Amino acid sequence: MDTVYALFQEVVEAHKEEPAILENNRTLTFGELSDLVDRIACSFPQEIHSVGIVMRHRAEMIASILAVLKCGGRYVPAEPDFPTGRIHDMMKEAEVDFVLTEHAFAPKLEGFPIRYTDCEICGVETPSWKRNAVADPERPAYVLYTSGTTGRPKGVCVRNRNVCHYVRAFAKEFHPGPGDIMLQYSVCSFDIFVEEVFTSLLNGAALAIPSEEDKADIHTLMAFVERHHVTMLSGFPYLLADMNHLASIPSSLRLLISGGDVLRGVYVDHLLDKAEVYNTYGPSETTVCASYYRCNDGTVLEDGTYPIGHPVPGAQIRILDSDGHELPKGQTGEICIYGGGVSMGYIGDHAEENKAFETRPDGSVFYRSGDLGYLLPDSNIAFLHRKDNQIMIYGKRVEVAEVESRLYQCKDVQQAVVRAFTDEEGLSYMTAYVVPADNKLKVSEVRKELSENLTSFMIPEFFVLMKQIPLNVNGKPDVTRLPVVMKAGTL
Repeated sequence: MDTVYALFQEVVEAHKEEPAILENNRTLTFGELSDLVDRIACSFPQEIHSVGIVMRHRAEMIASILAVLKCGGRYVPAEPDFPTGRIHDMMKEAEVDFVLTEHAFAPKLEGFPIRYTDCEICGVETPSWKRNAVADPERPAYVLYTSGTTGRPKGVCVRNRNVCHYVRAFAKEFHPGPGDIMLQYSVCSFDIFVEEVFTSLLNGAALAIPSEEDKADIHTLMAFVERHHVTMLSGFPYLLADMNHLASIPSSLRLLISGGDVLRGVYVDHLLDKAEVYNTYGPSETTVCASYYRCNDGTVLEDGTYPIGHPVPGAQIRILDSDGHELPKGQTGEICIYGGGVSMGYIGDHAEENKAFETRPDGSVFYRSGDLGYLLPDSNIAFLHRKDNQIMIYGKRVEVAEVESRLYQCKDVQQAVVRAFTDEEGLSYMTAYVVPADNKLKVSEVRKELSENLTSFMIPEFFVLMKQIPLNVNGKPDVTRLPVVMKAGTL
């Protein structure tokens, strides 16, 4: 059956005594992880629809996610250090039945039914009975929130069969299995986390979860990788760029995957002879990755970036013009994605955004990514940039309009415009142009207000005090008349 839990159970039956979760002070086998899943699942109500996950990264978090999926629910993850307002917006829109969390994070979840994993589950014996797994591939598996144009995040809902499609695509390209160990480094709200967790466990590989201390810097992280013999690592280009500057990397690493932003040749030029290096591409709306490009035998484009490659198995990518016609090689158009990864779309009131999911005459659905690119002579795909004002900052998508909307809500701000620029290395950053309501405006206070609903990478890096926002003849902000705050590159 094409569900996440069914694939997990197949692995448990075949590799019960093999390691599944590695932490600094404990190891859980697949059999032990399965028992933990059953303990958690048996603590749930008979019917569940949507369950929030606000937990530290550890075995109990992974087991909680699998328990929700076993019971036919969808999980809605949020990092405990997310702003309280953002967590509340996510959980309210997703209409969670309850939130699985730990006592330390309860103050952030006032108003929501809570179940504590740090006392109600740990230490409880495995029940003598087990809940039957819900075997419906069309059931939603999770909701991940991305930045939204309406001033609030929008939740992408992904089915079980979408996840299973990607697990198979990953397996065909990278061949994970028993003996392989994947690093779990990403935050839970980004789909690199989905790749780390499911493509490892559902293919019989183990998942190594570092502590926050291990993640403090690149040296402590690599020490964890070395200590646990990690073989696979997936992360943003900036993580690989940090590794690229090291004299050596752990010899156990065989596979390095970059995703979430453009990969530049200078980020990995010293890694190519140490491991397989891949550049990947894919919006959350199409389940983790839609294309792969192997950099070791590849070529950097004129702009210094790697292509995003060929579609993954079970997916198709076409470059379309504004009228929906497929373009020939070399012509720039919108990257449109078809196949098994195309998700259910956005939950809640996002009718306008859901127009990006278009139904074809045969009933299948494809996704208009909003990204521009073109086909290279060898049929690889080159990524250019966003069509709209959505940008990537530290590998995470940010809708500039959402940031601007929140800025307008700050009490001492009368007018505001937020614009994105790129530094000398081509990385995006934001500048906010602010007209104060009075002379009391303080940047520190504005930042504090923004931090109540925006994560740190969404807060503009620079603020420019303006007497008024210049407008063009159409009455819209005239970007050409806004001063540019230049920023040097970091590499």
